[in-house]
Amino acid sequence: MGKERAILVGVSTLKVSPAQAQEHLLELQRLAETAGADVAETFLQRVHAFNPATLIGGGKVEEVRLSTERHEADMVIFDEDLTGSQVRNLEKLLPGIKVLDRTGLILDIFAKHARTAESRLMVETAQMQYLMPRLTRAWAHLSRQVGTGGGTPGIGMRGPGEAQLEVDRRLVRKRIQELKAKLKKIERDRTLLAKHRENIFHVGIVGYTNAGKSSLTNSLTGAGVYVENKLFATLDSTTRKMHLAEGQNIILSDTVGFIRKLPHHLIETFKSTLGVAAHADCILEVIDSTASDYAEHIEVANKVLDELLSTAVLRLRVFNKIDAASAERKEELASAYPEAIQASALTRAGIEEIKSRLLSELALWKSHREQKIIEEQEAAVSWEE
Repeated sequence: MGKERAILVGVSTLKVSPAQAQEHLLELQRLAETAGADVAETFLQRVHAFNPATLIGGGKVEEVRLSTERHEADMVIFDEDLTGSQVRNLEKLLPGIKVLDRTGLILDIFAKHARTAESRLMVETAQMQYLMPRLTRAWAHLSRQVGTGGGTPGIGMRGPGEAQLEVDRRLVRKRIQELKAKLKKIERDRTLLAKHRENIFHVGIVGYTNAGKSSLTNSLTGAGVYVENKLFATLDSTTRKMHLAEGQNIILSDTVGFIRKLPHHLIETFKSTLGVAAHADCILEVIDSTASDYAEHIEVANKVLDELLSTAVLRLRVFNKIDAASAERKEELASAYPEAIQASALTRAGIEEIKSRLLSELALWKSHREQKIIEEQEAAVSWEE
């Protein structure tokens, strides 16, 4: 079976400039390609507000329909989340065409890349939560269609509508509860593991998807962490030991990447993986220095990190792929982020500087721990007296 052909649709609103919307659409294209689709054409419409029935205007929907015929496309993917009713309306206007939204596409990629039992649990939880409101709207719509003028289900349709809706709701809710219970157990186990690791300095590597976190982990540790130039190539967290100097070892954990427009429930679901970073003593925030919208990448990463981390946790910013950045970009980054390290996992530029900074932080961490132990011992003596 060949690749599915996709048409992509982005929307620029009063809050999102055409340039930003174009960047978002380019990212959607990369997501579609990561999922295995062949992108035939892209559309971008500027609107004052989303159309509640079809997200975009009727004229643009017709343009998209003609494009699907012209390119013999299988699906249309929207760069915004669609409601259940919008999906159904669009499917009627685009007969025989699969309609997807951004979150549905991301979940498909997550499912494709989930390799461990933990990540599969997280993906299924996210899929169930994504399905729930769409399932409800679908059955509510059915109930209205078969009802009489007063909204009461017609003869012969009284049972299946609401009864089936309640059954499906209950089954999905029950499954979500089961999955969340399993994820909470994983989080408890991770917290216990973090306590066992209290005697070793722990660094979490985080950043926007495809910033090169896994490549940087390989350069720092010499470990063979899976690397692929695709979005969300790494979905499971990986932890490796890293040697800084004689007798100075730390552990380094790579995590799933961040991405813009990620619904809150997806962030909540993947907190058990991101929890690796939450238990870290130091965060290496990796940014792709070549990305035209790197500032937005930093904003997205910081928004998630602020939810996860204490403000006391040190964050060390690393601009990766600096070997591919222009001289102007290097100068711009040095001026705007003088405290950050410019590095390249490929050429190993900046790797020794990262190690040196981590060694300094390790020394501070050890000093604080020793002081804490002394204070605890003094408190214990004082209590005994």
